[in-house]
Amino acid sequence: MTKKELVKLQQEVTLLRAEGKYKDTIQNCFSLLNASMEMKDYKSILTAYINLAASYYCIGDIEEAFKCIEEHEAICNIHGDDLDKLNSYNISFLIYEYNKNIDKSKATLEKSIALGKKLNKYNIVSNAYSNYSHICMLDEDYNKALEMGILGLDAAKLHKPASPILELRVKLNIAKAYIYLKDFHDSKVLLDEMLNSPFLDSFPREKSQCYDLEGQWYREQNLYRQAYESFTNAKVIVESYNDIYLLKTIQEERCKLCELMDDFNLGYKLQKEYISILKEISERELSLAALKLEIKHNIMLLEKKAYTDQLTGIYNRDYLENTTNNWLNEAYQKNESVVCLVLDIDRFKCINDEFGHLFGDEVVKQVSRACSNIIREDDLIGRFGGDEFVIILRGASLNDGIKKAEQILETIRSLNINYGDKTIDITVSIGVTDNLDSMAMHFSELFRAADMRLYKAKRSGRNQICAVS
Repeated sequence: MTKKELVKLQQEVTLLRAEGKYKDTIQNCFSLLNASMEMKDYKSILTAYINLAASYYCIGDIEEAFKCIEEHEAICNIHGDDLDKLNSYNISFLIYEYNKNIDKSKATLEKSIALGKKLNKYNIVSNAYSNYSHICMLDEDYNKALEMGILGLDAAKLHKPASPILELRVKLNIAKAYIYLKDFHDSKVLLDEMLNSPFLDSFPREKSQCYDLEGQWYREQNLYRQAYESFTNAKVIVESYNDIYLLKTIQEERCKLCELMDDFNLGYKLQKEYISILKEISERELSLAALKLEIKHNIMLLEKKAYTDQLTGIYNRDYLENTTNNWLNEAYQKNESVVCLVLDIDRFKCINDEFGHLFGDEVVKQVSRACSNIIREDDLIGRFGGDEFVIILRGASLNDGIKKAEQILETIRSLNINYGDKTIDITVSIGVTDNLDSMAMHFSELFRAADMRLYKAKRSGRNQICAVS
């Protein structure tokens, strides 16, 4: 993939998430990750992880979202800039809020505010103060909520160009704090100002929140009929953009008000509407659960494709190297043995030249299959390239490796591979080593030692094993 194609894929991922196509976003993010890791393009890696985290959050897979945030933070600490850190704080807050972790939510917002001020990103600072105000209200600390809201409004006014909707979003929190501090005068002044804003019709979500807040203002003063009308206005607007969870909250308020107004006929009608909303929520959650399973299945296929050799179906070179490096690291710490067998097909070039490459491919597949049937379930086999294979035995001794090589040698000799009426004899040569004998700490060192022994076996006449240096 070229740099230009990588940038295009970054843009595609960001656009898909903005359009709410989370399944496509996640799948494209994994393609972006594979390409950017290969090119060591850390900006692209960070873009992939932040979009993965946000998409997993939006489909309710919080565990996967957390994993992506952790990966993003680890890379960001080494290769990221302040804007990358700011993105990380913003998505981390959403997850902490979802899990109702008040302390971590506040700590993350404080980092976001400090960094946003440093970068003069006053829209982010304002949103962070607004979110802080919201968290304080969940904690029923309305004085602190008011203080954070006022700071958020000050930050919104510093944002250039001026953004009335940014200011209104903070005012919603300020008005709510006033209501629960029983300051009905100042809260009403703010509510009327917001509801009469000329731009409000362009922002249905914020308009519904204004009416929802007006309903709370009336309800706190026991003005139940007026509160019901305000919540009904909010309901009509929410239905236009179909936020089913906000609709559920508003409907609960309307049902309670029917009881307070002793209007049982209306209450019965609203309960039927409420049951319908709960049914839709249940259906959506089932759909999300199915979507999560589908995404996990697709990601498993993508990962398998990334680590699998297309011709043989066994692991490829990348997976071999990465996994063996991990095993060698653990073996070093525990003073354990890791055995490496490197084998290739004798006179394979002659087979290709005489019978053609398609037949050569068939030979490679049959040798791969025969070796796979011999090794243990916990061992590792991969195609290193061409007709060369690598087998890694974990926790086995060098003698175990030699016995396994003898078994493979005998099995390959007995293969019956036909070309028309002719049976072609196939043999292999094998080099065997272990990490203790070769002092190997990395795959490349272990492979090199076994590969040298393989070529010693070749020079000694092929169709044999070499396990000495």
